[in-house]
Amino acid sequence: MNVLQTTLLTVGLLLASNIFMTFAWYGHLKFRGAPLWTVVLASWGIAFFEYCLQVPANRYGYRHFSGAELKTIQEVITLTVFVAFSIFYLKEPVTPKILGGFTLIIAGAALIFHK
Repeated sequence: MNVLQTTLLTVGLLLASNIFMTFAWYGHLKFRGAPLWTVVLASWGIAFFEYCLQVPANRYGYRHFSGAELKTIQEVITLTVFVAFSIFYLKEPVTPKILGGFTLIIAGAALIFHK
């Protein structure tokens, strides 16, 4: 597999896994009336699919990226997915303060890739 294919596969799997992860961690917030044990079990079930994507993403990606770079990619994707999730699923506004904080985190992530 060439570098472009490895990168696309890694990022695609990380993106998909983060969508599952975000729903596992935060999707239950719309179901505040559901018993806690129910949402915990539902979250575990969703997280299973997240792991089924995350582990291969890291396995394939480690051919081209370091461990720190893989984690950095995952965190930037997590923030991106969470912003969309906040807006479209939770119907929460993304304030300038939140965007500023996320921008600083992404700037820090850029340091990981600066050669």
